[in-house]
Amino acid sequence: MSFMKLTASTLAVLAASTVIASAREQLQIAGSSTVLPYATIVAEAFGEQGAFKTPVVEGGGSGAGRKKLCEGVGEETIDIANSSSRIKQSDIDTCAANGVAEIMEVRFGYDGIVFASDIGGADFVLTPLDIWGALAAETLKDGAAAANAAKTWADVNPALPAQDIMVFVPGTKHGTREVFDEKVLTEGCKEAGAYDVFLAASTGADDAAKKKEAGAKCMALRTDGASVDIDGDYTETLSRIDANKMAVGVFGLSFYENNTDKLKVATMNGVVPSVESISAGGYPVSRPLYFYVKKAHIGVIPGLKEYVEFFLSDDMAGPDGALADYGLVPDPELQATRDAVAAETPMGALN
Repeated sequence: MSFMKLTASTLAVLAASTVIASAREQLQIAGSSTVLPYATIVAEAFGEQGAFKTPVVEGGGSGAGRKKLCEGVGEETIDIANSSSRIKQSDIDTCAANGVAEIMEVRFGYDGIVFASDIGGADFVLTPLDIWGALAAETLKDGAAAANAAKTWADVNPALPAQDIMVFVPGTKHGTREVFDEKVLTEGCKEAGAYDVFLAASTGADDAAKKKEAGAKCMALRTDGASVDIDGDYTETLSRIDANKMAVGVFGLSFYENNTDKLKVATMNGVVPSVESISAGGYPVSRPLYFYVKKAHIGVIPGLKEYVEFFLSDDMAGPDGALADYGLVPDPELQATRDAVAAETPMGALN
């Protein structure tokens, strides 16, 4: 009798878990504000095919999306995290600790980071050195580190407009910020010679600690109002510029290209940001775009693998696909990504 009761109880639990596993019929996707419009376009087209429901796509930032992905496995957790910067080993470790043992990395194209201001404002011809000189908490004075005293862009570079420095920068949870830190601030810091100065003055216990400290100083932004973190998406940055006509904002190329009636873009190292200049490797501030798939949900959440394959199709991510019309720079190695998805190949540890 007890054996029969246990069996019945076990069957009830199994039946309940089966219902839970199949309860959700819509994909849940969250993450990067940069990837959000691309994923939304794909999700709507995917839903229009009729085989599966339209996925739910939300923003929140690359870091927030990866954090959600790593919360665990089950229908109450998301299936895909969009990211405009590559996943970190710390994210992978968090995923593993929470039972998310296998993650599929999907790189689907490239985008650029642009600096843009009000359409009626001054022209900006920028370099990473200019951006760092305008926004760094500490710059160099007579060869030594000193608090940044620049008030106008012309104080940084006489060739720039003599207007007050105000830049709206993506907050630290955004993938755009990671690329901004690495490809703009760090490069400008090194060009100025400040990295070597910071390194020589570091109190770190060893070389690695000294380099980390110097790198952090290169990326530290001033807190006097010249640099303003924006935790929302690019639409918030756009509204801030609308209210502050002299300000400069940091955007993804695709967002700028959809708002050329409101924004004027700056050149970087003399190169105009565009799909063509990024494809040719001329524009210096570009980055790959990704999304990360929870492999354990494939075959459980309806349409997951089908959505990924649809996203990577020629009709979407190909050179003449729908996403190219919205500023996506196609990935020349897209077929290799398709092959990895077909094989459901999980990513390993990062180098």
